[in-house]
Amino acid sequence: MKILKYKKKKNGQYELQLESGENFVLYEEVILKFELLLKKDFPFDEKESILLCNQEYDVYYVALKSLKSRFRSVKDLRDLLLKKEYPQEYVEKAIDKLLKQGYLNDTSFTKAFINEQMITTSKGPKKIEKELLDRGVSSDIIFNEISVFTKDKQIPKIEKVANRLIKSNRSRGGIVLRKKIIHDLQMLGYEYSLIDEVLSSLDFGDMKEIQKREYEKLFRKLSRKYSGRELEYKIKEKLYQKGLYYED
Repeated sequence: MKILKYKKKKNGQYELQLESGENFVLYEEVILKFELLLKKDFPFDEKESILLCNQEYDVYYVALKSLKSRFRSVKDLRDLLLKKEYPQEYVEKAIDKLLKQGYLNDTSFTKAFINEQMITTSKGPKKIEKELLDRGVSSDIIFNEISVFTKDKQIPKIEKVANRLIKSNRSRGGIVLRKKIIHDLQMLGYEYSLIDEVLSSLDFGDMKEIQKREYEKLFRKLSRKYSGRELEYKIKEKLYQKGLYYED
């Protein structure tokens, strides 16, 4: 079937207008491979091969475009392409080609990911490592690259999180508050030993003042319902739950 017109589109594609009225949008590489520009004729007996070849290039260019928008691990990219329901064979071919071209690289991805997390989040090394493992990055790559997140870089982050928690938990103190801060920092991915070291140098506020303030607050609230020894017991019980203790 004679090709009447080639119309250039975006992303290296051309729309072919055939004498029959049919149109096909193909990548330039496919047009050259099947010599469609040279022959000026569309071989319908090769239609299936042409369209499959075009889909293979489509998977590659979609993958390349996604990598230009942001770094991805090999697993991230594979999951993205398979979600679009591309054939597994073409997905693997695209990934292999991008790996050879250097556009896809788990080591480069890991470096960028760690740097971004250190700059933009409060996450510690362990949490970052877990997220990288979930993205299919090998433990060897993670081990080699996470070393950039040194103790000196972790300490200011731990201090910042701890101070924020101290300020937002003014009604708590002592062991209860310390345990909460340790728990929250461990959930963020920091080692207990470093957390403990940093917390030992922080100011948790004037405990006597906190205890007095909370006692008075609880007294006003609970005295509506209790009195005498029962009132004192209830107040001390609530204070203990907050990690506080108060004596006149």
